[in-house]
Amino acid sequence: MIAEYLEHALQFEKMAQDETDAALKEKLLKQAEAYRKLAGERAKRLELPTPPSPR
Repeated sequence: MIAEYLEHALQFEKMAQDETDAALKEKLLKQAEAYRKLAGERAKRLELPTPPSPR
C-alpha cells in the first residue's frame, strides 16, 4: 500500500506541474500531500523507513 500511496502522490504532483489554474494546482498538491502523509503513517505503523519527501 505504501507504494500505491506514493504512486498516487506522484500522479497528483505531475498533474499539478502542468496545471495553469492556481486554485486547481493547489488542490492537486494538497491531494498529493495527503497521499504522502498516508504513506508515511503506514510506514511508521509497519516500522519501515519513512518514504522520501518530494523533490
